[in-house]
Amino acid sequence: MLKVGLTGGIGAGKSEVSRLLVEHGAVLIDADRIAREVVAPGTPGLAAVVDAFGEDVLAPDGSLDRPKLGSIVFADPEKLATLNSIVHPLVGARSRDLENAASQDAVVVHDVPLLAENGLAALYDLVIVVDASPSTQLDRLVRLRGMTEEDARARMAAQATRDKRLEIADVVIDNDVPLEELERRVREVWADLVERASRAT
Repeated sequence: MLKVGLTGGIGAGKSEVSRLLVEHGAVLIDADRIAREVVAPGTPGLAAVVDAFGEDVLAPDGSLDRPKLGSIVFADPEKLATLNSIVHPLVGARSRDLENAASQDAVVVHDVPLLAENGLAALYDLVIVVDASPSTQLDRLVRLRGMTEEDARARMAAQATRDKRLEIADVVIDNDVPLEELERRVREVWADLVERASRAT
């Protein structure tokens, strides 16, 4: 099994690269998706969040009101740490379960947005960074996601710098290119990953 960490700045195109890798046969473990699953209605995770933050963080349908919770924790580092202490162990345990269920010759890609920020590179056999220039990121966030330029710049500034991400990269996928070129590069990377996985088993 080859354990790959996949990361990239917001708007760099990491989701597109993960989609292409799955098409080639990668087993994808998406940290953001798991973080939502572990606090879904009826889960012990949601019960723990409500215990910590009160019923006010619930939407009328009983699901987690993410904007409400976000406004609480992002304004208070201690509360953010409390939330992380609930969610991160659950995400880690679920990720391990999914990894253990994969075949021994699998290429397992962990899609982790905050891989650089949280110092997680050592957990993986190699790290792929999807890279795009800040101007490309900004354009995609405003044009494709409908953010204001101010919001987009703030989100970009809250993440690790481009240099910090590139420092931890074993493989860089340049996504300042047309889709056809990105697809070609991902095919190259996939062939390399399969070769590495065959040597690892």
